[in-house]
Amino acid sequence: MNDASSDAVAGAHRPAGHPPVKSGKIGVLIANLGTPDATDYSSMRRYLKEFLSDKRVIEENSLVWKLVFNLIILTRRPASKGRDYDSIWNRELNESPLKTITRSQTQKLAAALAPVDQRIEVEWGMRYGNPSVGSAIDALAAKGCDRILFVPLYPQYAAATTATACDAVFKHLMTMRWQPTLRVAPPYHDEPAYIEALASSMGEELAKLPFKPDVILASFHGIPQDYFDKGDPYYCHCAKTTRLLRDAMGYSEEQLRMTFQSRFGTAEWIKPYTDKTVEALARSGVKNLAIVTPGFSADCLETLEEIAVENGDIFKEHGGVNFAAIPCLNDSPQGMQVIRDVVLRELKGWVS
Repeated sequence: MNDASSDAVAGAHRPAGHPPVKSGKIGVLIANLGTPDATDYSSMRRYLKEFLSDKRVIEENSLVWKLVFNLIILTRRPASKGRDYDSIWNRELNESPLKTITRSQTQKLAAALAPVDQRIEVEWGMRYGNPSVGSAIDALAAKGCDRILFVPLYPQYAAATTATACDAVFKHLMTMRWQPTLRVAPPYHDEPAYIEALASSMGEELAKLPFKPDVILASFHGIPQDYFDKGDPYYCHCAKTTRLLRDAMGYSEEQLRMTFQSRFGTAEWIKPYTDKTVEALARSGVKNLAIVTPGFSADCLETLEEIAVENGDIFKEHGGVNFAAIPCLNDSPQGMQVIRDVVLRELKGWVS
């Protein structure tokens, strides 16, 4: 029975004057961190305020922090981060690469799931910026999705990423009279399909390089040391991903090393730091370096500017010669296979 006939049958059993309603569909919502709407000062300030006001991201709540945040960070940082975003901006679509890639992942996932079950609808949202996860939930509900699988595209769990994405979903559900039944896909840091995809993609990209790396860094976004000390499993998830990737590629611990990037503020963060490691390797005589970023499901500011540009410059300024930033899985065949496998596993019981 198709959707139209199913709705007709359901409608036939409703009393006269019953409000029109759509139901019976299954939603899949994929989500990533976020993106500013533009690179101008106001857009960047609005994005940074939403992002850095999140108590999952910055747990500090002192008066000093509030003063620094409002009087210094939100005054100075929008301009500098706007310049960084401007250097990687997708000018053709006038949006960030993360938005472009996430939209493509959504379209390809929808095409892959269509033969599985015609009831499946796929949407995408961002934890910060637009489109929001709330608007995506509304879009799925409007299509008749009374069951939704939420898939945060973070392979490794952290409270500052996965948990806050779930917070946004739960908060939006509080505004709904008819809440859809919700499932949340767990982190997939050690899923065989994910490790195989990383190894396959990494092997392909390394084969394209005109040099052979002496060392490869697996760089993950960092978190404050205090978050780890309080019980966040993120470091352990990253370590397991690195170990499994190292085994899959046949590398030693010296050949493939784990580091952490994107520190913010003056507090101690989990180590070793990517930029400090890059500098130390160059100073020690390493001439050929590549960095892979397994914790990012799509290329974004942290990979395209911080790794490819900033860390590439650090390496060469201190004696390095050849540097490469390995692309994320993005919407590649390997990347889409990972997302599809995670989704189909979590949809069991809802679809055949």
